[in-house]
Amino acid sequence: MRAVIQRVSQASVTIQHIIRSAIGNGLLVLVGIEDADTPEDIEWLSGKIVNLRIFNDANGVMNISVKENGGDILLISQFTLHAATKKGNRPSYIRASKPEVAIPLYEKMIAQLEKDLGKSIGTGEFGADMKVALLNDGPVTIVIDTKNKE
Repeated sequence: MRAVIQRVSQASVTIQHIIRSAIGNGLLVLVGIEDADTPEDIEWLSGKIVNLRIFNDANGVMNISVKENGGDILLISQFTLHAATKKGNRPSYIRASKPEVAIPLYEKMIAQLEKDLGKSIGTGEFGADMKVALLNDGPVTIVIDTKNKE
């Protein structure tokens, strides 16, 4: 799994001119799923997301997690995170899982994040044409790949 995690003051996802989910202070997480992803990847990534200390403490130091500060999470599926751009100018998405593989993993990721965060999270709709709006706070943007745990 590959995730782009953005610390936000607010974020929302709109589908067909209707707001599907909106959050205030928290994390917007874009997640790409590939066939090699496992339940272990989901557990590891979810734990990493909810415990990342990227919110400021009283001294202005990034030392607080979204879980500790009571923030929210908005999770959006995004197959383009697995774009291969080595050849030519048209990205290939061959590494991105097809819906029959990706949807169950996406749903497991939602459940794991809710469990780890201790509350419901906002989501988009898998495969939908979504309009994502955000106010990046910082800006703070972190990229994590479960196949390359740096």
